Amino acid sequence: MGLYQNRIVIKVGTSTLTNEMGKSDLRSFDRLACVLSDIQNMGYEVILVSSGAIAVGTNKLKMKEHPSSMRMKQAAAAVGQCSIMHLYDKFFGDYDKTIAQILLNAEDIEQEEKKENLTNTFNALLEMGIIPVVNENDSVSYTEIESAERLFGDNDMLSAVVAVLCRAKQLIILSDINGLYDADPRLYPNAKLINRIEQIDETVYCLAGCAGSRRGTGGMRTKLQAASLATAQGIDTIIANGKRPQSIYDIVKGVNAGTLFVGK
Repeated sequence: MGLYQNRIVIKVGTSTLTNEMGKSDLRSFDRLACVLSDIQNMGYEVILVSSGAIAVGTNKLKMKEHPSSMRMKQAAAAVGQCSIMHLYDKFFGDYDKTIAQILLNAEDIEQEEKKENLTNTFNALLEMGIIPVVNENDSVSYTEIESAERLFGDNDMLSAVVAVLCRAKQLIILSDINGLYDADPRLYPNAKLINRIEQIDETVYCLAGCAGSRRGTGGMRTKLQAASLATAQGIDTIIANGKRPQSIYDIVKGVNAGTLFVGK
């Protein structure tokens, strides 16, 4: 089966949804909702994969620092998930859009029957013009929070899995950086943005280094792993700056914005 040419998965990270104080960045929520609603009005089917539950929950619970124990992380995630969905419902509602929440565990993807039911749910929601908002179910799943090799890595891999599952044409990963550079731009001011990558090999992974926001759990390497999974299924993957969601307009038109990893 081919890809849906008008179906796009957008992944947004914790660093986009929160500010430097660790609080919810309301302007980011609003800008994102505005652009995605407008993109849907242009005829695209939109799926949003969102991180940020633990960070938002930590702020909501007025914790002085990020929780370290599993039970407190999962408690923060449970509270944060409510807050995030409330914000999405409010801002998407301002643009006359209806959203739906889908929380996933690893076994939801691995078991064939669950996988089929999940695909049917996505398709039903999209047919009705609803925007699904997807997240790892952090309040009951420990693999994303605790494992040394995180299964989804701040939802980067989750977004690729969702893109493959839903047979999306494009996966757009919004990060706190403009894309993949030939050197770490935080350390080397003259680093150049790479606009297009045809193949993700070890040379490309070496460029990733360990760049990543302190507020999120994903670095550039997990984004490359996600891009590798998606492009292997023919899905074009773009890494772009989450603080400038308007770049999505350029991306859907085929204009350079961030780094494009070409689907095979």
